[in-house]
Amino acid sequence: MWFGGDYNPEQWSKDVWDQDYRLFDEARIDTLTVGVFSWALTQPAPDVYDFTTLDGIVERALAEGRNICLATGTGAHPAWMARIFPEVTRVDFEGRRHRFGQRHNSCPSSPVFRKHSAEMARRLARRYGSLPNVVAWHVGNEYGGACYCDLCAAAFRVWLRNRYSTLDSLNEAWYTRFWSHTFTDWDEIEPPSALTEHWRGPDHTAFQGITLDYLRFMSHAMLQNFADEKAAIRESDPDTPITTNFMGMYRPIDYHRWASHLDFVSWDNYPPDDKSPERMALAHDLMRGLKGGQPFWLMEQTPSYTASRDVNPLKRPGIMGLWSWQAVAHGADAVLFFQMRASRGACEKYHGAVIGHAGRSDTRVFREVAALGRQLDELGAVTVGARTPARAALLFDWDSWWALELSDGPSRLVRYQAVVLAYYRALWSLGAQVDVVPVTASLDAYDIVVAPALHMLKAGVAQRLEDVARRGGSVVTTFLSGRVDENDNAFLMDVPGPLGPLMGVRVDEWDARGPEVVNPVLLGDSVVSEASLLFELVIPQGASVVGVYQDDFYAGTPAVTRNAFHAGEGWYVAAGLDQTGVDWVVRQVLDRHGLTGPYADVPGLEAAVRVAPDGTRLVFLLNHNASPVEVASCSTGLDLLSGERVRSGRPIRLNAHGVALVRVDR
Repeated sequence: MWFGGDYNPEQWSKDVWDQDYRLFDEARIDTLTVGVFSWALTQPAPDVYDFTTLDGIVERALAEGRNICLATGTGAHPAWMARIFPEVTRVDFEGRRHRFGQRHNSCPSSPVFRKHSAEMARRLARRYGSLPNVVAWHVGNEYGGACYCDLCAAAFRVWLRNRYSTLDSLNEAWYTRFWSHTFTDWDEIEPPSALTEHWRGPDHTAFQGITLDYLRFMSHAMLQNFADEKAAIRESDPDTPITTNFMGMYRPIDYHRWASHLDFVSWDNYPPDDKSPERMALAHDLMRGLKGGQPFWLMEQTPSYTASRDVNPLKRPGIMGLWSWQAVAHGADAVLFFQMRASRGACEKYHGAVIGHAGRSDTRVFREVAALGRQLDELGAVTVGARTPARAALLFDWDSWWALELSDGPSRLVRYQAVVLAYYRALWSLGAQVDVVPVTASLDAYDIVVAPALHMLKAGVAQRLEDVARRGGSVVTTFLSGRVDENDNAFLMDVPGPLGPLMGVRVDEWDARGPEVVNPVLLGDSVVSEASLLFELVIPQGASVVGVYQDDFYAGTPAVTRNAFHAGEGWYVAAGLDQTGVDWVVRQVLDRHGLTGPYADVPGLEAAVRVAPDGTRLVFLLNHNASPVEVASCSTGLDLLSGERVRSGRPIRLNAHGVALVRVDR
């Protein structure tokens, strides 16, 4: 289990390094990510390379016996590059050419950037790739953003030629007979921006197909940057695994299209508040699902607080350890922090760190990090490589996310991530083990597939969902699903498009209202859910009605249906149910398959299971409450954190924000 994080000793004198390593020993820090923003030091001019500082950093880490995650340093280009080659900086959505500054300011289509970034990776690999302590390569840093320059416009046209081959195919996909947009030459195509197809920002576009393809292209362009550096590293280092740090549910980059290019997934966990354990669990499961359930690295988290938001709350006592163990419970094989020592200046000087400005070891934050380090050290490799035995899957699709939120209608208040999170929250709170997978994934291993807001339905997906139900499984989908094809054009058939036979319904009309409008939905005999934002008017085509609208002219009509399909079921939720309603629907489905967890009725108690490579079953209990919880143990075995034996059916007590890790007896 790797433990440590981002370390920037180039910002400090050697006497500070001495102090840091003494504290690293105390906290059991064994892994350091170095060189993340070192480009200006290692290449101070176009044809000048100086590895003196990085040599010292690497040599010290080696001498101290630390593992190294070595970054290529290309997340921010040096000032000389922007001065000599101004085309290397990005052009923003409003058409302004940026000057040198900040980071994420490199045009992904710039030949200059691509050449120099790949050469930097190449030279680093030649110099350090054979060192035994270099355990991973970290390419770039938190890829993201977009560029709208002429270089990107030209590259976009090349990408479109590869995708569509002919202008006739492109015009058909983009529906360009609308508003006299038919293209007769590839050079007529412009990036969709505030100067072309957009108004009121990036989500308001006259041609969703054009904007959707530009999002796909920009994700691809940055992937090419990653691929450039990976290929350069592989010239001299064929074996060391290569990654880059993802950002969970990050809208601009389609991580499913990236996943196969990474040797392992890593990501940075910075939740928007200190009360979102289910959101973090969803992001962990999404990251684990990118490579078919392969464990991932938690590459960054703050030990205390961030510095990038208007309000940056402190992690309460015990939260850092709890959230670290939650990452392990969902598949992390590394727990790393940003940052190891607090920066003295610039925008991250107040960002949390393992070691503060005073370099003390008696702070609460350092003591908690050291305690976690001791736990992980004593635990050893018990959890490393363990998998999650999920029988429920949740589909997550960047194309549906983009297409839904680019759409003019029915409602811009419906947000993809919020809908997905509501259904994941129900699965999480009810104790189901969940894989979060792309729409292209095999569904053969799952009894339940939940597909919220599956707005875009790609070829073959409807058939594979039917196959789940045909063999006895349950499929759940919602309003605004099955609306458009992969080009964002509406299906010429009843809503929900190709999902209609499985769901046993058709939708002719829908009603979008503001958040102040609530239409109660009666679920079963007694549960009332306050639905809002979107209300589809359902006409059953064989489905049974299990939820009914209570208000407006469509009072008494179906809001939730269940359709018998061969041996299984298709559930259709036509309204924006509140969490109570979503929980009710999901519980019916889980109960049918016996997948409701043993602590489904204990608020704030999360149970997760991993199975080690040797078959050992590991049960994690995580108390997200600020008060103790006592429950009956669901297994017999040894709590590896407390050293105490637990027995099935006997009480097990977790302190506030406490964790138990039970190795189940065989």
